[in-house]
Amino acid sequence: MQQAPSPTRNESRAGQQTPAAAVGSVLNRGLNVRHIRFMALGSAIGTGLFYGSASAIQKAGPAVLLAYIIGGAAVFMVMRALGEMAVRHPVSGSFGQYASRYLGPLAGFVTGWTYVFEMAIVAIADVTAFSIYMGFWFPQVDRWIWILAIICFLAALNLLSVKVFGELEFWFSLIKVAAIIAMIAGGAAIIAFGFQAGGSTVAPGLGNLVEHGGLFPNGFGGLLASFAVVMFAFGGIETLGITAGEAADPKKVIPKAVNTVPVRVLLFYVLTLGVLMSLFPWNEVGTSGSPFVQIFSGLGIPAAPHILNAVVITAALSAINSDIFGAGRILFGLSRQGHAPAAFGKVSRHGVPWMTVVMMTAILLVGVVLNAVIPEDVFLVIASIATFATVWVWVMILASHVAMKREIKHSGLPASEFPSPWWPAASVLTIAFMVLVIGVLGAFEDTRIALYVGAAWLGLLVLGYRLWVKGDGRRRAHLEDETSPLPVVQPAART
Repeated sequence: MQQAPSPTRNESRAGQQTPAAAVGSVLNRGLNVRHIRFMALGSAIGTGLFYGSASAIQKAGPAVLLAYIIGGAAVFMVMRALGEMAVRHPVSGSFGQYASRYLGPLAGFVTGWTYVFEMAIVAIADVTAFSIYMGFWFPQVDRWIWILAIICFLAALNLLSVKVFGELEFWFSLIKVAAIIAMIAGGAAIIAFGFQAGGSTVAPGLGNLVEHGGLFPNGFGGLLASFAVVMFAFGGIETLGITAGEAADPKKVIPKAVNTVPVRVLLFYVLTLGVLMSLFPWNEVGTSGSPFVQIFSGLGIPAAPHILNAVVITAALSAINSDIFGAGRILFGLSRQGHAPAAFGKVSRHGVPWMTVVMMTAILLVGVVLNAVIPEDVFLVIASIATFATVWVWVMILASHVAMKREIKHSGLPASEFPSPWWPAASVLTIAFMVLVIGVLGAFEDTRIALYVGAAWLGLLVLGYRLWVKGDGRRRAHLEDETSPLPVVQPAART
């Protein structure tokens, strides 16, 4: 595989389409503060929250709140590490290129393709979920028709420009955030005024968090088991780092977006699920449909199922849209490093890597075929496999960050403008936690398949790298250091 030419320093800073861009090699910086801020808010709301939360609650009981707090803290440290690198190196390819630069080209190759693998798995699940949601309103229409229609629609939008993607995500995220806030406010009103929540066998109140087996009804093992689903829910949040390559002002917008992670965790997960389990005992959550339908039904809203269906359709559309964007931009970065076919580095006149959109569309078409054969209990399998891929990418982000910090110290480079806090203790503890999560996947029978699939995938990637990556693809990525007047020196070829 041959490496596409890198943009000049002026191109990477200003996003101007110089004559070099005319041949299709420079992304258009069309994402503004509003786009990225709402992408940051919406990235925490998806399948993992609307449906995965019920599975996590059944495993851990009310202790799932502690699991989301611990997992959220770890994700925040991952995002601060990624944010520091993204501000220092606002390049396309994001963590794939960071791993290649600081850990070596093999690490970059494996990291980038594992993220694409993660997005492909989740996207197929999301398009299938979308067809099921549409079937609620149109049961007479075959599900594959909805899948084909939405794939073509979102693919066409992603081919227009990154600004169109940003606008679409802004409105999707606005709807999701408004729905979550409405759920929290409605649930809090039921608790405060003592209304009987529809469908519940007991009165609502904070006592429901401890009166049905205690805070840890399934013991410490239940808490550990829930991390397989909890960490899946946070998957995709790293897409924020990818936006740095197309953000109009990455040094300004990336820190603001990253620093909202703790608020999102507390609001969207801890507070929402706390209200939910106060309305309904934890062992009733999800037993009569989506847990969020239960909240709306508890408010006495006759159209509750229809309201939720509209919200989850929006969440599915947003997730699919982000999957196409994130995987496509990583593929673009891989092609620039010589780790993917050069065709993935081609950019349209709108500044969009069109071939990557085509590839993701082709992958999503698999959903048309699988839709008829995927059993309903496949969610946990998909979630565990996606969790493995997600956690692997996060570990690579953290390891790249550690290597970068060491290089800054040993080479006397200027300090980062957005340094990760509590260095190095927090980074070491976060890596240890991620290793624990991978161990949890193997400890329980219903998620153990993730380790088998993950190990096979990593083995295939190493083999693929040895067989097909040649020449410039064996060199470390060259990244401009935006905090220094001098570019980062290109290291020698890896032997």
